[in-house]
Amino acid sequence: MKVLASLFGAAALLVGVELAKGAAHTGEVKLADPCHPRLFSGDVVQRVVLAGVDHAACRLHESREALVLTLGTPSKRREEALRAGLLRAVDEAQERGEIPGLLAEPIRKLIRTTPIDKLIAGGISFGDLFG
Repeated sequence: MKVLASLFGAAALLVGVELAKGAAHTGEVKLADPCHPRLFSGDVVQRVVLAGVDHAACRLHESREALVLTLGTPSKRREEALRAGLLRAVDEAQERGEIPGLLAEPIRKLIRTTPIDKLIAGGISFGDLFG
């Protein structure tokens, strides 16, 4: 009986120590506000897409994660927001000098005209830029 009581005491002590160290908050997720500018790492395409999704999520008043989870669901409002967000991100990347002016307009045309599911899936070829 003393051994069992000692084990429960040790377990309670360990739980108490972990809680004191912040274990109660472990696993909490804090989603970034998509309306506040962020710096993204990665290549230009990744930065443009992440910024574009942020802009779209801000426009829709939801988190970037919530927007991404609903991308497969047909919605004209989401499609318009995503296109507008991507266009804004291309403009910003061009202003920063990350996208040359020669490529910026074909990329904008691609964003305006390509079916959104193809844009999302990434099934775009070099010919799509100038086609």
